[in-house]
Amino acid sequence: MKITDIIAHTVTVPLEAPLRHSNGVHWGRFVRTVVEVHTDEGIVGWGEMGGGGESAQLAFQGLKPYLVGHDPFELEQLRFKICNPTASLYNNRTQLLAAIEFACLDIMGKKLGVPVHRLLGGKLRDRVPFASYLFFRYPNERTGEGEVRTVEQLVEHTRQLKERYGFTTHKLKGGVFDPAYELECYRALAAAFPHDRLRFDPNAAYSVEQSIAFARAIEDLNNDYLEDPTWGLNGMRRVREKTRLPLATNTVVVNFEQLAQNILQPAVDVILLDTTFWGGIRPCLKAAAVCETFQYSVAVHSSGELGIQLATMLHLGAVVPNMPFAIDAHYHQLADDILAGGKMPYENGSMAVPDGPGLGIEVDRDKLAYYEEEFARLGGYPYDRDPHRPDWFPLIPNDRWADPRRVR
Repeated sequence: MKITDIIAHTVTVPLEAPLRHSNGVHWGRFVRTVVEVHTDEGIVGWGEMGGGGESAQLAFQGLKPYLVGHDPFELEQLRFKICNPTASLYNNRTQLLAAIEFACLDIMGKKLGVPVHRLLGGKLRDRVPFASYLFFRYPNERTGEGEVRTVEQLVEHTRQLKERYGFTTHKLKGGVFDPAYELECYRALAAAFPHDRLRFDPNAAYSVEQSIAFARAIEDLNNDYLEDPTWGLNGMRRVREKTRLPLATNTVVVNFEQLAQNILQPAVDVILLDTTFWGGIRPCLKAAAVCETFQYSVAVHSSGELGIQLATMLHLGAVVPNMPFAIDAHYHQLADDILAGGKMPYENGSMAVPDGPGLGIEVDRDKLAYYEEEFARLGGYPYDRDPHRPDWFPLIPNDRWADPRRVR
């Protein structure tokens, strides 16, 4: 079997409301570049990049000379064709590799008539548990609904998600407001849902000293872990030395060299594996095996996925043994998806692992075309800017906090 063509589509899919984070805002929609890989046997595989845009589409076109004629089963050869380590110093293609790897695994599963998790060693669980992913949110520009800014709004929003989807673990994305206010919000969640698990992630916006103070102030709560309170392996190590809480990361351990450094000089306890950041499902599985060897736990990270990447997260979550935590997903924040039949369903805070051939998903080409047209109409947006604070940008560590008294 040989690859005959690679076609990239950039889509923009609406969110329920704009999502605020430490670097800016998701402006009421996600922008993702989706890739379809065609073969000489008529099998088409689907992949999805973390983020995307016009430049990503051009980058995928630039891979055609590398990949047309390549056997999609030859994934190690593919890795070195696209991401040779020394060549990547000049042109990092990790995200491109991830999308192509997803598509090749999809092709392999369809060719063999088996789901991807069978190609990865077989599933250990039929369903994967999810955490609610809580954001401070601006109101929806069209409806005026969906705002999450006050303590009361946050607790009510969490209650609605719990009732609708069955979540029993809740992750709050912070780094937007002053740490004292976010601590108030987090403790309010703990009081409102005393039997549920919690985790907090300010996206490395806090100083080491602020991180230590925040960690000590929540040690009495039902925490899974504290995720990326500060920047850098050494910063995280200093925090870890001063708290009883496990620390987790998806920012300072995102490749094998950083993983090795963390094992030699521990700075974090839980490695959050992202199938796009690491270059595919298989690198995540390799990293999980290293973690298992040294008794580290892992979980699955979310980078703003549509259904294609979500399927890769489910297959990864199904096969990794050392994953004692619910995984993250932005998915419930989406108003729609490009999958046939609409969004994948939650049940009791979990999702079924797809058992169909390949990734086990089908793309709705009408929706794909519609949201591709929407991207052509609306264009992209800067992830690291807030449209309601046009002159603002954050520092690391940050001290330019938003005012929780202001709607915008």
